Amino acid sequence: MKEDSKQNSLNDKTILSQEEASNLAEELKQTLKEGFRPEKDEKLIKKLIAGLGDNRGMLRRTFSESLGAIGPASIPELREALLKSPNVTTRRAAAKTLKLVGDPSALPDLLEALINDKDPVVQGSSAGAIAIFGEHAIEYFVRVLERPNSSEMQCGLARWGLSFIGAKGANSLKEAALSKNPKVRASCIAALGEQTQTLCDLQAKNIITNALNDVSIEVQIEAIRLIGALNEEDWDLDLLASKLSHINPQVRKQTALSLMRLKASNQIERLRNSLLNEDDAEVINILELSIKVIKRNT
Repeated sequence: MKEDSKQNSLNDKTILSQEEASNLAEELKQTLKEGFRPEKDEKLIKKLIAGLGDNRGMLRRTFSESLGAIGPASIPELREALLKSPNVTTRRAAAKTLKLVGDPSALPDLLEALINDKDPVVQGSSAGAIAIFGEHAIEYFVRVLERPNSSEMQCGLARWGLSFIGAKGANSLKEAALSKNPKVRASCIAALGEQTQTLCDLQAKNIITNALNDVSIEVQIEAIRLIGALNEEDWDLDLLASKLSHINPQVRKQTALSLMRLKASNQIERLRNSLLNEDDAEVINILELSIKVIKRNT
């Protein structure tokens, strides 16, 4: 039986032909259009899950929206589809549908898919679904960052998720920013921008300032970068400029860029002195640019 003509559920008990899928989608569209929710019927849910594997995007969208409207009753079947379906289209759609359902009980399953599924779209859709849960989601993204086997893409999705949550997860972000894991600290500090600038959170600002002297180069760079981005805040520019003499060229480079963005005219002499002593070509270029831009804006 060809996959493009039959859509199978995980256990092959529910099968929809293309015609059956089309007819069901039309019925559901009308139901949703009239403002009603589909019935929380087990057989219907199984049909909708089978329809998530349909190769027609508009039909998948209708089935997904219908499952979202049904709500938490659809989670057991969606969980099974996300974690066990051999059909990658079904897994992708299941992750997106769990986002529509919006029930935090699905968080462990979405984390498992983010970590273990080999398909990058499933990983991305799972991260997107996790992120909508705000503060409750932070611990799940932290777990991804703490895993030594997490790929760069998975860590990138976790960092994105933390930034997406931002001020909505302020307390958990600030706590995680003090983690023993430098990757977690750096990622959480990067996500504190909204909390610091929009909500004037002094605790968050102190965490960022203290991170300038973190034992991790990665954390220092992230703090320096964020300070440069938050140019409406009153930062300790002397402390920031002290990083111009750091042994790591990336720290020196990022410091010069942040001083430039902050239009730190009172640090221009330190930038000039650093330029005289600098031997890294890339850093020299950034120092020259920073001095030029600051002079032009003063």
